[in-house]
Amino acid sequence: MQSEKGTLRENVAGQIFEGLERLCVTPETNRILSAPAYPGIERIQAQFRGDAFDLHRHDTYALGVTMRGVQTFRYRGERRYSLPGRVIVLHPDELHDGGAATEDGLVYRMLYLEPSVLFQCLEAARIGLPFVDDPVVEDDRLAGLLLAALGELDRELDELFVDDFVSRLADGLAQHARLPQRLLGSIAWSQVKAARDYLEAHVVRGVRSQELERVTGLDRFALARHFRAAFATSPHRFLLMRRLQQAKALIGGGEPIAEVAAATGFADQSHLTRHFKKAFGIAPGAWSSMVRGAGARR
Repeated sequence: MQSEKGTLRENVAGQIFEGLERLCVTPETNRILSAPAYPGIERIQAQFRGDAFDLHRHDTYALGVTMRGVQTFRYRGERRYSLPGRVIVLHPDELHDGGAATEDGLVYRMLYLEPSVLFQCLEAARIGLPFVDDPVVEDDRLAGLLLAALGELDRELDELFVDDFVSRLADGLAQHARLPQRLLGSIAWSQVKAARDYLEAHVVRGVRSQELERVTGLDRFALARHFRAAFATSPHRFLLMRRLQQAKALIGGGEPIAEVAAATGFADQSHLTRHFKKAFGIAPGAWSSMVRGAGARR
């Protein structure tokens, strides 16, 4: 058993890069490769040396596999380390940073999953989101599941594949949850979904509390409680993160940052930059350089 695990650790990078020879696989320069978008799911490969991301938090699960090097990050008050083949599980709204622990640099693949995608799987059982206390998991089966989604970043995800993937992922995370998943009880599902849909439809403008009260029939404080229980974040932060996701896509496409700020509802470029760094741990300009550099290599 131990030798089989060692083989996975040694071969995982070779397996994942099969068919992607065009991409530089040694972290000589800092790059981020983004996969085609899928609703509620973002996939990337990151390669860099040193400290790449400052402390930040996002409203998605961050689930990935360390491919090369030693991955290190601060999370829930501790310094963590991950070796090749190990799984990273970071929960929504948890502060963390990211870097390479050695001079050899780091390559990893990460899948960012909106909690609502998991809820669609767990809703029928009325079970809450699983919380995995240890952010570095040694589980070859879970690693293999993630690699099935992260192995070909130049291809789009298939809807039937995603259905099966999310179902198996929910089971895999539940197996590593420190506490049993709690029953959700009486979450106002129709109201929080109505609030979510309204926020998504009005991403680039300010949404007032009275609007959500009118749409949902809940007072703002009750809505805030139900919304966080359902989606692991607040309505305000949900709206902000959708703006930032739009901004990130536009910046990655080469749009000027100042124009992106105006197009996505931020007051100006500095306003966008401040929130971008808090959410993603890197300035928009640096992120754009890493993404566009990877595109040039492709």
